[in-house]
Amino acid sequence: MKAIRYIVGLMAALVMTVSAGAQGYTPSEGNLQARKDFVNERFGIFLHWGIYASYAQGEWYLNTGKLNKDEYAKAARGFYPARYDAGEWVKAFKDAGAGYVTITSRHHDGFSMFDTKASDYNIVKATPFGRDVIKELDEACFKEGIKLQFYYSILDWDREDFPVGESGRFSGRKGDSQDYNHYFNFMKAQVKELLTQYHTRALWFDGYWDHRKDAVPFDWRMPEFYEYIHSINPDCLICNNHHIAPIEGEDYQTFERDLPGRNTAGFSEGQEVSAIIPVEMCQTMNKSWGYAVADQDYKSVGTLVRLLAQCVSMNCNLLLNIGPQADGELPEKAIERLKGMGEWMRVNGESIKGCGPGPVQEQEWGVSTAPVEGGKTFYLHLFKDPGAVVEIPVAKRARVKSVTALADGSPVATKKVGEKLFITMTGALPADSDYVIKVTLK
Repeated sequence: MKAIRYIVGLMAALVMTVSAGAQGYTPSEGNLQARKDFVNERFGIFLHWGIYASYAQGEWYLNTGKLNKDEYAKAARGFYPARYDAGEWVKAFKDAGAGYVTITSRHHDGFSMFDTKASDYNIVKATPFGRDVIKELDEACFKEGIKLQFYYSILDWDREDFPVGESGRFSGRKGDSQDYNHYFNFMKAQVKELLTQYHTRALWFDGYWDHRKDAVPFDWRMPEFYEYIHSINPDCLICNNHHIAPIEGEDYQTFERDLPGRNTAGFSEGQEVSAIIPVEMCQTMNKSWGYAVADQDYKSVGTLVRLLAQCVSMNCNLLLNIGPQADGELPEKAIERLKGMGEWMRVNGESIKGCGPGPVQEQEWGVSTAPVEGGKTFYLHLFKDPGAVVEIPVAKRARVKSVTALADGSPVATKKVGEKLFITMTGALPADSDYVIKVTLK
């Protein structure tokens, strides 16, 4: 089937392209392999966790609540996640079918969730808990074969040396010691720790957009920052949630709350979709990133597995967020969703992991996926009842070997006429799910 071979061949070429789409950066062989692994995993877990969980109002509460930073910081004195068990977390993520975890090492409030010498405002020195939760998560991920990645905020509502941008203007900073060069060196010290103290596969930056309205364009010195990171670990992947086209030195691109190129959430207007580096979508399970006690509006398991399939059909990973509670536990509803996704993945995971776009463009009934490495198999993801017959295009010379329901291997009636394959559906499809049909050609 020429269409499948062309798409799969293009996918493999894009993943392994030596050029990053910028003139001065050439990824290492290890970096290219990390990109390939990242694409094959397709599903990751995002964790927004910090002392803001104590307020249970989301990760932006220092800003949205217009709190004084010194009063806000008192939450660290009582932050004691006694029920935190990194091993249980990672087991839940792995059982759900996820291949990697991205956790907030430091968010916009300036509090570091790891053992850092660059600032005493961290979980080891500033809380009675006194444990490096990131180290424990790192060990658990390494044991289970889950890749660990770090979110890192390049803006800070607490430090006086950070040049004040759009956000964090009510935190009580004096504003008379703004010095980006000093702050830049602080960030370099922290990312070096993240790269040398843990099994770090990727760094995921956020906050670039904080200076987008400056009268004089603000120079974040990102290419210099990226070059420094790659000098320490050339294999480290770099991503930046800046809502613009990729910057030189970045290894994959992310879209916030949106499928690539769609901008329904309003964060990625004009953001081009890279055809060179891997692409990811980050999305919440409910409406909040950090734990918010009032936000119990969780998406259903069916909605989440359909979103995952839709991402894969667009050559995109899904980074699905959970906001852990202050006591160290994952919210009960989040655990329920993970269990439901795991049940679906154990049956249908072959249509997700190692897959990319299939030969059939998105239809009203759903999408298609196919293995990145090629072959004669592709998958139809039926999000809703397509009616009695599903009609899909195939090559005129293609011969059908089998068409089966992926869930149980039961045969599905088909008829090929010219360049069309007609699949006859019998019985009602499961409600609020993704029913997968496997098509194998001779």
